[in-house]
Amino acid sequence: MALTLTAVPEPARALRRAGTALLERPSLLAAATVLLVCVPTGEKDVTAAVHITAADLASLALVALTAADLLRGRTPAIGRTAAVRFGAIVVAAAVATIGSIDPATSLTGFVRLAQVFVLLPVAVLCALRDRTDQRLVLGSFVAAALIQGVVGAHQYLTRTGASYTGRPIRAVGTFGALDIMAMSTVVSYGLLAALALALGERHPGGGRRLRRAMYAAAAFLAFPLAVSFSRGSWIATGAAATVLLLRADARLAVRSAVLALAAGVVLIGGLGLGGSGVTARLTSIGSVSAAPDQSVSDRYDLWSTAGRIWQDHPVGGAGPKAFQQLRDSHAPLRLSSGSDAADATIGFQREPLLSPHNMYFLVLSEQGLIGIVAYLALFLGLLLGCLRRATGPGLAALALLVWVLVDFLYADIGGTTTVLTSVVLGLAARAARAAGPEATR
Repeated sequence: MALTLTAVPEPARALRRAGTALLERPSLLAAATVLLVCVPTGEKDVTAAVHITAADLASLALVALTAADLLRGRTPAIGRTAAVRFGAIVVAAAVATIGSIDPATSLTGFVRLAQVFVLLPVAVLCALRDRTDQRLVLGSFVAAALIQGVVGAHQYLTRTGASYTGRPIRAVGTFGALDIMAMSTVVSYGLLAALALALGERHPGGGRRLRRAMYAAAAFLAFPLAVSFSRGSWIATGAAATVLLLRADARLAVRSAVLALAAGVVLIGGLGLGGSGVTARLTSIGSVSAAPDQSVSDRYDLWSTAGRIWQDHPVGGAGPKAFQQLRDSHAPLRLSSGSDAADATIGFQREPLLSPHNMYFLVLSEQGLIGIVAYLALFLGLLLGCLRRATGPGLAALALLVWVLVDFLYADIGGTTTVLTSVVLGLAARAARAAGPEATR
């Protein structure tokens, strides 16, 4: 009797191979989450209540895969310390939601907070099983930054970006004028990841080609970051790079500062790349307290508004997403109705100010003392853990975490790049766990 062999269709084999690869290395989904941030969303309202992107879908797939692996016992436990830190975030958000001024609206905020600060970071932590996984995710940060950096540099040079001082020169990458901070965030992450990867190859036997490539990538990304005209990203990147260089090599930090200053003089002063705009923006940083511009003045008013909301709801907060409902009743009269945004695609639009533009004030107003204690415990625990384990990929985790913590002083979650914050927290949790006693179990 002859046997008949049934051929497996090529697409089916490809799907099977892809599924096997994801099961063996789930960090591929974490890297995909980072890269898919670059996919244009086609949305014209980044403040919409429901705004699901390709990166969100990849992150949800990673969470689902991690949950399945945990149930089957194929993923090591995250450790008691990490469980307590992330669990406290869930408890704080749940308490705030139950006691919210609008529980139905706060429920959607609770889900978002759980995704951003618990589910996805824990999934990334579980997916990073070895140094290869960590380098894969860090490499995706560099790749995404290079994509956005090329687009942003082209926008500045061809005057096709978002409006800045009446000229279409602001680099915004593929995100558009309504998500004005997104490109600078992605580029900042990539610059720091590239710099950390390069520093990690300085040991004897390190990859010379990789080190040179990462230094070159970091040097290139400095230009699109500059022409993003984002003061917040400049400050956060400077602080993170300083911590990174000091932790890696103090003498190298001094040399790098001198080289960066010299490069800035040549590129801006000599060649005029981004000159007048960058210089004016840098100068404005020093005047944010004595003579703040309208955007800075609005930010101060939003912070004071969050403080007044917290005074009315000191313990559990007003509830997730309650700030936008209570803003007008607690804000000073001089607060602007919104911020201006314009580019060739959307024309001119005025975007409402729906958050305090400070993550710490946002947590304090919406989740009260319970929330701020839980978040600070998580952030400080991760920071101290990364400082103890600042070698190799741990250097990058430290730099990226410092960027997030500094950026949270004048920004909060929201927009297309929010999932990148979750990935950074997962990287930091992996580095912090490796520094603790649980890593030896």
